[in-house]
Amino acid sequence: EMSEMSERSKQNVAHGLAWSYYVGYLKIVLPRMKKSMEEFSKANPNMLACRETWKLHILIPLSCDVYDDLEKADSNIEYLTDLTETTLPRAGTKKRVYKHSLYTIRDEDNKLWHCAVEYATPLQSLYTMSQDECAAFSRENRLEQAKLFYRTLEEILKGSKECAGTYRLIVYEESGEAETHFLSREILWHLRQQRHEEYTVYEGNQLHNPSTTLSSTELNLQISESDLPQPLRSDCF
Repeated sequence: EMSEMSERSKQNVAHGLAWSYYVGYLKIVLPRMKKSMEEFSKANPNMLACRETWKLHILIPLSCDVYDDLEKADSNIEYLTDLTETTLPRAGTKKRVYKHSLYTIRDEDNKLWHCAVEYATPLQSLYTMSQDECAAFSRENRLEQAKLFYRTLEEILKGSKECAGTYRLIVYEESGEAETHFLSREILWHLRQQRHEEYTVYEGNQLHNPSTTLSSTELNLQISESDLPQPLRSDCF
């Protein structure tokens, strides 16, 4: 009965996607991030000066609007190169390739920042489901599931010792007005914050979070704990 109720409210969709994303992808690639970034930094010492940014920056737009080409999303974002790829046998595929792309982010002063960044790919599934009549998945469902996906993924990664310090979740809600450089601004805020965390020059100098970037606390206020999928236990009755 509890399973049927959960299916009707679509609570298991985001929960399952978050776990699948972690087990099938992040748990594999994140532990290798530091080594890949270090190898690139040795060959290009001036590009990745701040070690605190040696992470995979994962974009989580609550609209689930994912671009396949980041350069088309924002002209201040430019593809630079790929990090060293990892090849592993996986689920019958002899040489499955995992790799990440490095991008150059140009700020308002034409200063260049560099980081590994990509979208959380399961958001594409949520978006597609909201466009497919067979899924009976509304835009409202999509928004709530995107929030739940982020909260679930955040909790999973917080409990993963092997992934500690290798990622940065960038969750945001796009404003209604069209902004040409919205995405680069969001990424730059996180890069600056990480740099600030590693090199504190002026005590008491605080960086302000843009209003479009949402914290887990804000999302907790938007989604009640009772909305989360609960384990099926016979001893609860």
